[in-house]
Amino acid sequence: MTEPFSGEHSDPSDRSPAGPLYVPVRPGHSGCAARLFRTPLGDRTAVGFTSVQRLTDTLGPDQAWIRLAVPALRAVTVPLGITALTVDPRFSAPAPAPVEPGTSVTAVRIA
Repeated sequence: MTEPFSGEHSDPSDRSPAGPLYVPVRPGHSGCAARLFRTPLGDRTAVGFTSVQRLTDTLGPDQAWIRLAVPALRAVTVPLGITALTVDPRFSAPAPAPVEPGTSVTAVRIA
């Protein structure tokens, strides 16, 4: 489910999760940073999961995470121009395979 961020969510019909989300993070020099993803159409999105089990089922058991409430996640991502939140995505593409040093890569032109 992808939801647009739009200021303060006060409408009771909003489908925002009731509690903090499990947000995937990556380590950085000053702590950790939220991992940002792309939708199938290529738009950038913040991602959160409603349980650790859903996070690990999608991203694997080694994925680091933190708990963030939706307003805190908005505060981190909206200044970056990210206006969507995807909750409990079901699929993710596997990480690209590393290229061995010295391996030649052939470019393919697609017409």
